[in-house]
Amino acid sequence: MNSTNKNEHTHPTPTNGQWKTFGSFVQKEFYHITRDQTTLALLLILPVLLMILFGFSINTEVKNSQIAIYDPSNDVATRGIIEKIKASDYFTVVRMLNNPAEIEKQFLKDDLKMVVIFSDHFYENMQRTGKAQIELLTDGTDPNSAMTVVSYASNIIGLYQQDLFKIQQIPFEITPSVKLMYNPELKGPYFFVPGILGMILMIICSMMTSISIAREKEFGTMEVLLVSPFKPMYIILSKTIPYFVISLVNLATMLLLSVFMLKVPIAGSLFWLVTFSILFIFLSLSLGLLVSSIANSQLQALLFSGMVLVIPVVMLSGMIFPIENMPAFFQWFSKLIPATWYITGVKKIMIKGLGFTSILPELGVLISMTILLIGISWKTFKYHLE
Repeated sequence: MNSTNKNEHTHPTPTNGQWKTFGSFVQKEFYHITRDQTTLALLLILPVLLMILFGFSINTEVKNSQIAIYDPSNDVATRGIIEKIKASDYFTVVRMLNNPAEIEKQFLKDDLKMVVIFSDHFYENMQRTGKAQIELLTDGTDPNSAMTVVSYASNIIGLYQQDLFKIQQIPFEITPSVKLMYNPELKGPYFFVPGILGMILMIICSMMTSISIAREKEFGTMEVLLVSPFKPMYIILSKTIPYFVISLVNLATMLLLSVFMLKVPIAGSLFWLVTFSILFIFLSLSLGLLVSSIANSQLQALLFSGMVLVIPVVMLSGMIFPIENMPAFFQWFSKLIPATWYITGVKKIMIKGLGFTSILPELGVLISMTILLIGISWKTFKYHLE
């Protein structure tokens, strides 16, 4: 009995023939992986791409923030503070303002993070009363960056105050007052909603369209569709129209949730916001068509979409990480990402409440990209069909 029970619980050692069979299974699996060269290349490139993007784009510091300065005093104290600000790696002074009426215009015109406003008779007030005031006017659409920029500026002002005290031994007090534009309560959704809009529309339009068409090619049903009486253009339209309609429904749903649940008001024109978003939907659909013309399977379409569309949108479009913190190459590359322009335009309309003329640069870029991508994707797709 004991020997019988022992044998029942003992696993036999694989024979040489079984090891050969196991080895053939492993070899067969490697063959299936290496047979699809495109998928194998994507699988090997994707980790490298992720490491580079995460390594360079994730940066908690806020550097090279563009700021403007309004200095009506132009005295020894204000010039000293301005020199310290210019010497800092955290700020880039792009404009010296001559009139307080220019402040808001420059905020709307330039990509300013902050405007430093000195009070009149700054040094004279310090000498007479021991106090002087500086106003730090910041863009609150990105709460984290706004508070970080204010902290950096306050530290620079504090260092100047300490240096001045060492020289004159007089207790001066320079008080920075902070004012936040567009998002005075520093609500996080003001920053995330435009990026989420861009990401969801990109995923629904581009990724799902490319996977849908690639599925037809993978299963061999595309050839069946092509021999039907319909022209290839109508076949492609039939695959993209459902995702266009779904994207419109998603756009309406997200805007309703943003306004009524997240309490992010649409400060500008709803008409231009929807029109701008529809243009971005067309662009995303053309990207999906281009990916589907290259990919021969659903897996390839998914990997292409992840590498070319979703990951760059999340990492390099300014959705999460400020573009000005990135290396120069990635700042340049971010301008090639359609979502970068879309998110910027949505912030101008939805958060800042600007009009149609303010989004003309973004509108022009997206229209050009859409025309170019539709032309390339259609020619590429038609070539592969033939």
